[in-house]
Amino acid sequence: MAGIDSVGSLVLVLLALSAAPLAVVAGDPDILTDYIVPLSANPGNITGQFFAYTGLRAALAAPAPVNFTATKASMAEFPALNGQSVSYAALSFPPGSVNPTHTHPRASELLLVVDGALSVGFVDTAGKLFTQDLATGDMFVFPKGTVHWQCNKGTQPARALSAFGSAAAGLVSVPVTVFGTGIDDTVLAKSFKTDVATVQKLKAALTPPKKP
Repeated sequence: MAGIDSVGSLVLVLLALSAAPLAVVAGDPDILTDYIVPLSANPGNITGQFFAYTGLRAALAAPAPVNFTATKASMAEFPALNGQSVSYAALSFPPGSVNPTHTHPRASELLLVVDGALSVGFVDTAGKLFTQDLATGDMFVFPKGTVHWQCNKGTQPARALSAFGSAAAGLVSVPVTVFGTGIDDTVLAKSFKTDVATVQKLKAALTPPKKP
């Protein structure tokens, strides 16, 4: 019986170890229906219109903006994405603009340059930097949770589409999170081996003035 108990314990350990990687790479929860109808909607009234989204039309047709812009088609804007583990964003880059360093905690990102050229990059968890120059038609994947960015170094506007492996990928802006959320000046000065005056300048640039 002792031998059987040992075998049973070993099986349980192996099952636990095999399940651990799945928890690490898990994305959005699986759903038990084809789609999820909002509580405010009558399932009997759902038509094809529920599964269509036209919110990117204006972003793709508009002239190049003055600053970098991102127009999202996530679950918040497109409720039919709930439970589908996908979403989109249309990115517009005027010359010299940048999508600042950020992360998506719940999804990898697959970027497709549809017009112009972009320079992109990310840093992995080992601290290794990966960069690439992309032309129209090129794609680049940013692994889930990594710090990454896109930049238009050219003299012509650029546009891109980004697909995400989550209906709500999340966005953590590195500059705003570090310098625009009220972290103590001394903590930041010591963290970045600089002085409080420099930290305050960075905070002032990233924190909008309060309205009277």
